[in-house]
Amino acid sequence: MDAALTCFAATGYAGTSTAAICKRAGIGSGTFFHYFPTKQSLLLAILAYGTDETRDWFAVRSEDEDPLSVVEAYLDHTVDEMSDPRLAGFVRAVGAVMGEPDVEAALALDTRVLEEGLEPWIARAQAADQVRADISAHDLTVWLLVVLDGFLARLAVDADFTAAAQQATLRDVVRRMLTP
Repeated sequence: MDAALTCFAATGYAGTSTAAICKRAGIGSGTFFHYFPTKQSLLLAILAYGTDETRDWFAVRSEDEDPLSVVEAYLDHTVDEMSDPRLAGFVRAVGAVMGEPDVEAALALDTRVLEEGLEPWIARAQAADQVRADISAHDLTVWLLVVLDGFLARLAVDADFTAAAQQATLRDVVRRMLTP
């Protein structure tokens, strides 16, 4: 999967062959097709892995006591993920196949998992008077994801806009959005 992510990032979805993925991974095509019947099934596996990773990230925080620190930690975690130099190319590769029903379903699931992970923490932060309560926890969660999606979209199209360089500004924007 790592080899495929690297190939998709470098040459796009259409420009990546299963042979190139196999070469990069150091495996034969028989091994590839044993695990992934198509290139798209491999892309879906990468997306599912990311979704599972997000679900797991929130699960290990279930006992944390400071809800705002969890939201901020998620922002930092996201920036760390977005700092991968392959990310911009991978986002463009996924964008090229977003119209595919299975890809749309995988992305919708990822969004749902993010909402289900963040919304309870935002609701808890509201109850603790840590974030604004004039907007529902659901809407604040949606707006937080809008900001993160915009951040990711900018990373995908502007090489001068880097996650590491913009992390403090992202935190400031989110903090201002959430402040009571």
